[in-house]
Amino acid sequence: MEYHATRLKKVFHVNKIVTVHYFEYEKNYFFVGESHDFWEFVYVDRGEIEIDMGSERFVLSQGYAAFHQPGEYHNLRANGVVAPNLVVISFVCQSPDMDFFKRRILPFSDAEKQILSAIIRESKQAFSSPLDDTFMFRLKRRKSANFGAEQCISLFLEQLLISLRRSFGGIRTNSTVLKRIGEKDLAASAIAYMQEHICENLSLIQIADAMGVSRTSLKNTFREQVGQGVMRYFAQKKMELAKILIREGNRNISQISAYLGFDSIHLFSRRFKQLTGMTPTEYGKSVKVGFE
Repeated sequence: MEYHATRLKKVFHVNKIVTVHYFEYEKNYFFVGESHDFWEFVYVDRGEIEIDMGSERFVLSQGYAAFHQPGEYHNLRANGVVAPNLVVISFVCQSPDMDFFKRRILPFSDAEKQILSAIIRESKQAFSSPLDDTFMFRLKRRKSANFGAEQCISLFLEQLLISLRRSFGGIRTNSTVLKRIGEKDLAASAIAYMQEHICENLSLIQIADAMGVSRTSLKNTFREQVGQGVMRYFAQKKMELAKILIREGNRNISQISAYLGFDSIHLFSRRFKQLTGMTPTEYGKSVKVGFE
């Protein structure tokens, strides 16, 4: 019997990377804008920004990414309230399936965030160019780069594109994941307020009062625009920050609990396990993601 090899089909083929950035901008940062002949996406790791995509302007919140197709004019600005952290990755991909990402704004799942971390981690191993260099137009290869680091960047980036395409292939517009400037944007204001007060023990009524609306109005609008309750969203953001602090290793669990405004370490640990499936100590020992 004769064996026959099957050529594997590739829906995304990324063989060139242009830039990989991780920026920590000031709260009043403004980028005048540009267009270029390759793909780029901007992911908000902290805070919130406003972006122009062609002739339209949008709000991009933490956990979301905007994709800019080749030739599309785009710019961005911070909201003047929270200093944003951004991941900006540009690359060349001529696969027909990239049409899906034209003018798309998409949220990243936890798994997709880990893939993004892996891309940055491998980029730091492959290239010596500083991630925060605004004027970096060409990546410089490391002489002692980890074996296969550049190929891993390609593989992880293709995996990220596949994951997003699988998750949102049935969504035809951005209407469920973005908010246009000029429309009533209560949820975006509440998110910015929660981010600014992330280390406090906020209640729903405190957030509603700060927004100048009723609790019911805030709850309904927030759930409609974000897809979950206000307090659950706030708790998740606290735990995301807790994960970062645990990975950094500069504070112990008790100090992190106090820093995030919890009345006791027991309450913090219980809430952490409810939202992550493991205790803070278990997480610190078993999860090593980020830009190590």
